[in-house]
Amino acid sequence: MSYSFHKSETIGPAVILKEPYPPATRGKVVVWGLMGTLPIGGMVWQVFHYLVPLRRLGFDVWYVEDSDRPLYDLSTFEPARDAPHENINRLARFMTDIGLGERWAFRLPRTETVVGAVDWQGLQGLYRDAIAAINLCGAQDLTERHLGIPNRIYMQTDPVGMQIKVAQGDPVSIEILDKHHWYFTYGGRLGKPDCRVPYRYPWIPTVPPVCMEFWEHVNGPPQGAKLSTVLNWKHTGKDVTWNGEIWRWSKDLEFRRFIDLPSRSPLPLELCLGGASDSERDEIASHGWSIKRSTDYMEPAAYRDYIQGSLGEFSAAKELVVVSRSGWVSDRTVCYLAAGRPAVVQDTGLGGLLPTGEGLFTFSTSDEALDAIDRIAGDYSRQSAAAKEIAHEHFAAERVVGDVMRAVGVL
Repeated sequence: MSYSFHKSETIGPAVILKEPYPPATRGKVVVWGLMGTLPIGGMVWQVFHYLVPLRRLGFDVWYVEDSDRPLYDLSTFEPARDAPHENINRLARFMTDIGLGERWAFRLPRTETVVGAVDWQGLQGLYRDAIAAINLCGAQDLTERHLGIPNRIYMQTDPVGMQIKVAQGDPVSIEILDKHHWYFTYGGRLGKPDCRVPYRYPWIPTVPPVCMEFWEHVNGPPQGAKLSTVLNWKHTGKDVTWNGEIWRWSKDLEFRRFIDLPSRSPLPLELCLGGASDSERDEIASHGWSIKRSTDYMEPAAYRDYIQGSLGEFSAAKELVVVSRSGWVSDRTVCYLAAGRPAVVQDTGLGGLLPTGEGLFTFSTSDEALDAIDRIAGDYSRQSAAAKEIAHEHFAAERVVGDVMRAVGVL
């Protein structure tokens, strides 16, 4: 099977990279992710925010997907029987847009056919030469051919579920983690006395990185902009039980606690929504929420435009990261902050981990959420500047990713 890659609509980052990459003198680093499997909005930006800073830090960074996981057909969002050309073409385009068009490889599921910059043998050579690999969101199932890579890094973007499974003795989860050397998590409170998440592996807290210049916007939000967020309303199959409690991996339950907020809010609220039925959308809208369909913002450029076109973010979180006091922060939220858009997010235990109260607000009750929205409405310029400063000081990609690589000992 052959693939002819074509250049279609650009994402945009290539034209706003502020300076050329430095020489790649620090060795090869592999990043595994889901950008080809599900090449949409936030998933793509998540990967970019690792690839670009690694390259800027002087690593010869490669993006690889080497899994038997089926790709998703973007017209149906169902697993595709055969690898769709569109996914591969998008991946090629995305990598070109960030100046790394010759630094990616994708193995077609259940074959030894590798497309991109190397073939099957070249992929094995890449693994032999790599000094480290980042398994972003645990996307890659490690097999014998991956185990020669030193410094295999598990980068956990969604904490709690895996930790519960390990505590319950789940052999699959334990085997997955045992194949790695380093364990990083966006759960900033793991291991702290007030965190309810069981703690076995030596998890190192980190935060989502963001490339500031991809999100900075010279203009303020347009007239009619709203506080917004991008989400899937309902998930199934990932709930966990711990100490007799069911912790749900879904946002709808927490959002329902605040569903009447638009009637009291001085600023309009909007959800860019997926994973909801028509009746659920109608119900949400009946409480005063504006609704957009997330499928209209699948392109990374459209996803970015949506965030930059918002006043800021208002978002609840999944129940399990809230009740566990995990200290989780979303990689979507840091994009809002980098765009100078203040964020009002449900409290997961961020107090003491990040500055809150200017630019970034946390809430547990409707009154706390409304107080934060009032402050944004009262002095938007101040809150916008504070949001951008928090992103610069705490989430700037080269600093965050550099700290990871220094902890591993390769920088």
